[in-house]
Amino acid sequence: MENPLDISEDKALLWLMAIACGICAGANYYSQPLIHSIQLYFQEPESKVALTVTFAQVSYALGLLFIVPMGDILNKTKFIPFLMFLSALGLFICAFSSNLVMLWAGTIIAGLFSVAAQILIPFATMAVKPNKTGEVVGLLMSGLLVGILVSTSLAGLLSNLFNWKLIYIISGILMLMVAVVLNARLPYLASTKMSYFSIFKSMGILLKEERRLVYRALTGAFAFATMSILFSTIAILMTSSFKLTDVMVGCITLVGIFGALATKKIGKIADQGFGKAITWAGIAILATSWIFLYLGQHYLWSYIIGFGLTNLGLAAVHTSNQNVIFNLRPDAKSRINSIYMTSYFIGGATGSALGIYAWHHGGWAMACIVGLGLVFFAAVFALLDQRYVAQYKASSL
Repeated sequence: MENPLDISEDKALLWLMAIACGICAGANYYSQPLIHSIQLYFQEPESKVALTVTFAQVSYALGLLFIVPMGDILNKTKFIPFLMFLSALGLFICAFSSNLVMLWAGTIIAGLFSVAAQILIPFATMAVKPNKTGEVVGLLMSGLLVGILVSTSLAGLLSNLFNWKLIYIISGILMLMVAVVLNARLPYLASTKMSYFSIFKSMGILLKEERRLVYRALTGAFAFATMSILFSTIAILMTSSFKLTDVMVGCITLVGIFGALATKKIGKIADQGFGKAITWAGIAILATSWIFLYLGQHYLWSYIIGFGLTNLGLAAVHTSNQNVIFNLRPDAKSRINSIYMTSYFIGGATGSALGIYAWHHGGWAMACIVGLGLVFFAAVFALLDQRYVAQYKASSL
């Protein structure tokens, strides 16, 4: 049942929710630029320390699958701040870790419960009128994407200037502060009466009955996969082709912020009925970006443009996808988001692996071919979604 509440005019609350999404998302990326510093601190093999990144990814995936669906059956007003509190606890464990195992434990806790952002986004769509869904999702996604992009750069910068543990202390404190305010400000929304185990049965039914959810989830998965090729290869390409330092590589990723900040405007356009156009514009931008990225092995300016375009294209595809899926079943938004984001995450992990494989078997040219191929598959599933909608409308006449 749709809630008549509309918080779209409460700008302070919406921005606070966007900040919360950014802090939660960033919690999973702090370790990526810190591997060398952590290795020196604990005097452990770098290959062993690198497992910290894997634990962050795996724990987040488990949270998407097993915790996010609970957003449909629990009091989200209290559940979201509670998850943020637990994630902050994990960050503090990382900050005060005395050995690598303790750091792993904190990373797993922080990653598992940082999925609060993926409950907060569908929560926001339930607390606004349907014609504001895209705009609100876009704003929260801006916060989330900026959080991801800034987290690695900020972690590396603070590590170079002070200590690698400082980012965990600061983010843990911020997480607690935002959680306290959200606990007092979030409005109450009714939840679905359902047992925990029946959630997963209903998710299977959603996959069977909601064809658009499947098509849009796969479109998003392939779009994120093409972006993830850059995540796994940027450091290799930039250091080998242009001899850039880690800090400079981190600064290049900040170009993606412009794409992230565009999501609110993209969502607003989607609310006006241009979701299909935004999807195809995003796919076209993703395809075009690989031309600049290919030339980026010779010209740094070309890579920067390509990286920015990739972020913009992904933001368009992802925002239009969520605008569609959150309108499918108003009473199952957390479960729908769990399915979508799990697929999205699997796509990202696959893209990262394919990027490294392509680099080692054909260099940057092969990585670009694989990236463009992934965009093609995103387009295929977007086309299948479009045809399904056309057939459904024709059968309804």
